[in-house]
Amino acid sequence: MLIILLSKAFKPKTPIPKTLQPLLSISNVTPTRPMSQSTSIPKKLQRVRDHGYDNYMEVEKKTRKVLKFQDLILSQLNHTLPISRLDLLSRRLGFKQHQAASFVLKFPHVFEIYEHPVQRILYIRLTRRAILQIQQEKQALIAQIPDAVTRLRKLIMMSNTGRLRLEHVRIARKELGLPDDFEYSVILKYPHYFRLFDAKETRNKYIEIVERDESLAVCAIERAREKEYREKGVDAEDIRFSFIVNFPPGFKIGKYYRIAVWKWQRVPYWSPYEDVSGYDLRSLEAQKRMEKRAVATIHELLSLTVEKKITLERIAHFRMAMNLPKRLKEFLLQHQGIFYISTRGNLGKLHTVFLREAYKRGELVEPNDLYMARRQLADLVLLSPRKAKVDRELVNYRRDREDDEMVQVRSLFVENGSQSFAVGDNVKKDREGEDDLDSDIVSDAGSDYSDEDDDCLETLDAEDVQVTE
Repeated sequence: MLIILLSKAFKPKTPIPKTLQPLLSISNVTPTRPMSQSTSIPKKLQRVRDHGYDNYMEVEKKTRKVLKFQDLILSQLNHTLPISRLDLLSRRLGFKQHQAASFVLKFPHVFEIYEHPVQRILYIRLTRRAILQIQQEKQALIAQIPDAVTRLRKLIMMSNTGRLRLEHVRIARKELGLPDDFEYSVILKYPHYFRLFDAKETRNKYIEIVERDESLAVCAIERAREKEYREKGVDAEDIRFSFIVNFPPGFKIGKYYRIAVWKWQRVPYWSPYEDVSGYDLRSLEAQKRMEKRAVATIHELLSLTVEKKITLERIAHFRMAMNLPKRLKEFLLQHQGIFYISTRGNLGKLHTVFLREAYKRGELVEPNDLYMARRQLADLVLLSPRKAKVDRELVNYRRDREDDEMVQVRSLFVENGSQSFAVGDNVKKDREGEDDLDSDIVSDAGSDYSDEDDDCLETLDAEDVQVTE
């Protein structure tokens, strides 16, 4: 009330302009209108689960254990293992007591338990379908070695110094499609592409690229932009520096976050294959470009893998060589529309990073032969044990049927043989009165010599007679 009385008492005679009245009003002293939110991507975002990728990792968890058992069986003599030793050897793989046998029985399409015909001991071995899958994967791995060489060249070209540690590449060799002996079958086999040397300071082996090939310095996202521009006719300015964004289901996209993503998509950046050592990176604009360049680097790294996924811990091995940020998990959670981090598959100890645009409904959009060969093992793991029982019954039925057919064939053969012998005896009895020449011909027919050999012998005897004469 006091303020109102004072305002009336000291009311100016000249009227106040309408434009200044809101500024002098008492209600504006304590603002009630909310402050405008920032239109930049927040640094910390809550992770939203995508069950499609998590279910994929649950199957991967089972196949990883199956692969350990396969390696254990293949390392034994004759690729068989007694059941009595299975429990002891499986403890090296992390299994508890009596846990290995129950695990093996869950996958009858991969493992087969049989009784030794002589020793009468239960053994375990791989099924024919599992052995065929291993052979197909080896063939696919050998066939794609030229592509793996190209992927390794591009990976080294993304590093700052044009070299990578051999141990870091060895850890990620399966994801990159490299064989176990890639140091000899790939690096030393292509000396015009790679050079292997030991560092004097750290005594670590490094892989160095001999010569950069600028034709390989094209990112996968650049090809995707060009394809989308040609097919859909999108504005070139909007798509020039943009990424394909597919948010997981349940991800809340607010108004300001949508604006922030739109602004971030138009921010220019340097290519992961470009050397940035000569640029001044202290400005705010340079930091934004480097942040987006880190997204492009991880995107390209995932594109170079066979299954378009790799663990976060293996990406961290290349952090120093590729100028990646320290807190990789928080950094990737800022871009959940491009990447997905799954904690399933290894009790939350490993984080698997997926490239979202490369997958659709739990499968690769553009599968390759090596990926298809590896997925066959997952198909065998997912097959029901009941189907294995039915298959075994069908095999036994076929074997019994084949045995019955063989018995019938043998009985018919015996009957036909006895009849032929009887006919032969009758023929001999009927032809007892014939001359000796026919009997000689009959006897020659049962011998190893043919009529042509007899003719040759006769001609040779005639020639000898002529020579002696």
